[in-house]
Parts: sequence; structure tokens; C-alpha cells
Amino acid sequence: MTEVIFNRERHIKYFLRCLKTFLPEPYTFNDSNRMLLAFFTVAGLDILGVLQDKTTPEERQGYVDWIYQCQVPTGGFRGFTGTDFGVENRSPVNEAWDPANVPSTFFALVILIILGDDLSRVKRLECLRWLPQLQRENGSFGEVLGPGGKIEGGGDLRFCCCAAGTRYILRGKDGADIQGLRDIDVTKLATFVQACQAYDGGMGEAPFCEAHSGHTYCAIGTLSFLSRMVTNQHLPAVLSPGATEFETLVRWLVSRQTAELGEVEEDFDEGDEQIEISQCHKPLPTVAVEEADLDAEVDELPALLLPTEASLRWAGFNGRCNKYADTCYSFWNLATLVMVDRLSLVDADRNHRYLLDKTQHIIGGFGKGVGEPPDLLHSYFGLVALAFQGEQGLGSVDPALCISQRAVDHLHSLPWWRGNV
Repeated sequence: MTEVIFNRERHIKYFLRCLKTFLPEPYTFNDSNRMLLAFFTVAGLDILGVLQDKTTPEERQGYVDWIYQCQVPTGGFRGFTGTDFGVENRSPVNEAWDPANVPSTFFALVILIILGDDLSRVKRLECLRWLPQLQRENGSFGEVLGPGGKIEGGGDLRFCCCAAGTRYILRGKDGADIQGLRDIDVTKLATFVQACQAYDGGMGEAPFCEAHSGHTYCAIGTLSFLSRMVTNQHLPAVLSPGATEFETLVRWLVSRQTAELGEVEEDFDEGDEQIEISQCHKPLPTVAVEEADLDAEVDELPALLLPTEASLRWAGFNGRCNKYADTCYSFWNLATLVMVDRLSLVDADRNHRYLLDKTQHIIGGFGKGVGEPPDLLHSYFGLVALAFQGEQGLGSVDPALCISQRAVDHLHSLPWWRGNV
């Protein structure tokens, strides 16, 4: 069996290109999501262990200053500087046209933490006052505050996770009370997350929706940020090992591992043997039965095409039932299993081979699927998935914050995490 190799140096070059040169034209429509793209790039170099070596102090300070330019005076961060019309021109009448948004706020904070900033310039109290205003009556969170303070944007688990993560970073692990500040309704949020669990165990984007690995990760991440994965002195656990809801969730996550890779038809060489990989994905032949022969005895059944040994060497993860494997779902599923302490239940070796043999790109980075070009999202999540499996050359990663343990240790050194609110 051919050994698969993690091309660390090529991944470093890929992320450095993305950080220090222009991104390809297809990224243009993501201009308003620069904060997210910045997160993937900076965090990727950090997990590769080269952020300090491959960037200068002046460059890192420049990144920090750019993030603070995205801070909104009334709390939170915008996704990029393009909507900023200046503090002197801002008023309660027009501020809805340059709003902070929940995901960008979370990612801005984690980038600052990765870069070693002490968050002293973060409008912490303003942000913590802004956050509860985005919570809906059903416990979910919107994305932005529109005209008249109306909650706008989606209300699914992605925004719940980013909101809970922002609260976690700025209040501390136990959500310490800060005098004069209203907190989010933790019980309502946890109840909303519970209601998103589908009949098969996974979590949908909202109640009664199809289970999806990305939303399942956001659900468990939210509960982790709220300290609701374990029973504490204040609140009971939402999901506990042994409970039906917990065990069906784990079963659903483990079932996402699949050998269905969505490959184009190709030949696999092993010595003199030629094995057509796509054979195991071809539909079974059908047998035409004449109406007059319905009662006739069937002498021969169609041949059953079983998966070959070669095709089972790779097994990635999908996000929903009956879908092909996708690099990012190795992250969504593995990270969730890490948070519920069940990572050992998956076939780590086959996922390892899938990532390195099938979606790792020759120029560095990872593609979405087999043969696809690399992009920042899949490249970062490919790295993190490998980090969970102990790949040499990658630092350990916190599954909920999705940043290196080194960065998490820096977060825990901040005053409000040490009890000095």
C-alpha cells in the first residue's frame, strides 16, 4: 500500500500566498466576508506553527489594526471596511446601514486572540450590550440589527454558535455576571438547540429540518460555549452520555463516514492488476421481466457489485445521508465527535488516506472533493481534521473555538478569564 504524505511545506506556501498576495478572482463575491477569509488564513498558518516565523511583528500589528478598523462604535465588528462611512458621519438614523454582524464579531475576536492581542481595544461592554438585542423570542440569534433595531438575517444554528462563542470569549468560561449588563437568555438558547435535533439524531438548521453535520457542529459548539454539555451547579446538561438523544447523535455522526467519494471514473494500478475504482458506484443492472413471465421461476439473479478492497481504502465524511464525501465534513463531524468524546469510533486511517490521497492538492491546500482545486475554507478544515487525528507538523486544536491550543491559552490569560472582570 502506497504511503500517503502530508505536504506541510506546500500547505505553508499556499496559506502564505493567500495572506500576502491577491486572492483569485472567484473570491470577489466574498469581499464582504473578508473577516472569515482572514480567519482561515491566519489560523491556518498558526496551526502549521509558522505564523510567528513567516510574518513580521509589523505585519501582525497591521492585521490587528485592520481588524479594529472593522469595529463598530456601538459594539461588534463588521465583515470588512467597505461599509464604514466614518464615526463623524454615523448617527442612530443611518447606523443600520453599517451594522456589526454576529459571525464577523466572533471571527474578529478569535483572529485577535491568535495574533496575541490583549483585546484591550475591543469595546467589550458595548459588544455584550449589543449581543442580547440579536436574540429572538424562540432563543435563536439573528445576524444584524436593521432599521429600528429589528433583528435581521438567518436564525439558524450558525448564528447561535457565533453568538455563544462571542459571549464565551468576552464573559469568560462561566459567563460571569457583569454589573449593569443584561446577559443573553441561556436557557432559551439551549432549548432552541435541543429542538433542532432531528428524528435520526443529527441537528437541523432549525426545528423539524433535515439533520446536517455543519449545523450539528454548531449545535454542540453552542452547548459547549454555554457549559451545557455537562451538568454544573447552575444548569443541567442538555445532552448526557447514555441518554437516547446523545447516543442517537453519536450514531448519526459516525454513520457519516462513507467510501462514496464522487470520483470520476479512473483506473487504479497495483502491480499488474487494473481495478476500476468507479465500478462500486455503478447502479446495479436491471432485469427486464415480460408481463407474461411474472409467475415464472427466476433462475438467475443479477450480479451484486460489492465494493472492492481498493475502493474501501478511502473513507471521508459527508454532511447528510446519501451524499458524497467532502473535505470540510471531515472537520464538522470529527470536531463534533471530539466535543462529545467519541472520536475513537471512526476509522481514522481511512479518513487520513482520503484527505491526503484524494483532496490534498499538489500546490498545497485542500479541495472540496476529489480532483478539485484548493480553496481557503476546505484547506483550513482539512488541516484541522488532520490535527484532530494527530498529524505531525500540526498543533493541537480546540474543537469549539477552532483555533490552536496556544491561542486558547492566550485567551485564558486575559483579565476576565482570571477573575479580574
